[in-house]
Amino acid sequence: MGGKSFRGFVPWIIFWVVAGPSSWEYAAGGAFLAALILLFPSGDRGSIKMLDVVSLVFFGALTIAGLFLDRSQLDWLEDYSQAISSGALAIMVLGSLAFVPFTEQYAREQAPKEVWGTPTFKKINRVLTLVWGLVFAASAVLGVIAEQVDTGKNWLNWIIPIVLIVGAFKFTSWYPDQVRGAAAAPPDAASRPPAA
Repeated sequence: MGGKSFRGFVPWIIFWVVAGPSSWEYAAGGAFLAALILLFPSGDRGSIKMLDVVSLVFFGALTIAGLFLDRSQLDWLEDYSQAISSGALAIMVLGSLAFVPFTEQYAREQAPKEVWGTPTFKKINRVLTLVWGLVFAASAVLGVIAEQVDTGKNWLNWIIPIVLIVGAFKFTSWYPDQVRGAAAAPPDAASRPPAA
């Protein structure tokens, strides 16, 4: 996952930054428009990804709810919008492990077709997808906890989730090279005695 995959997160970032007790409808509308724009293929972008479709459906549903439901019916959504959006991402990412891992859709754009079915390629993308899914799940749990406590909301809603996401990006950059290096090393390299 590189710069191109980062674009897929733009609607979610818009929602996380703008959403608040009185602004989540605008955040959902802005995120929906961003998802719609990003859905159109461009020359430097590959095929439509699962994240693109989920973004469009999720923020479209929130936008429709904000337009047609009474505000009193949506109090819970105001309070838990951050947690719900992180939870939706977690479900999508972890659910993709049963089919095509979330990160594999992006990795295929950078890797030659002949490696797509290799155990190394599959292992890298299963692990990366699991890491991202756990980060989003943890962010959702932190968002729920933040609504239950009186202090530390900024730590729970912002600081810790941002640290987790930055850590996931760093891990995504580091891990594939480690696995490929280990796979390319001769099998008896570890048991070979050091040179005198």
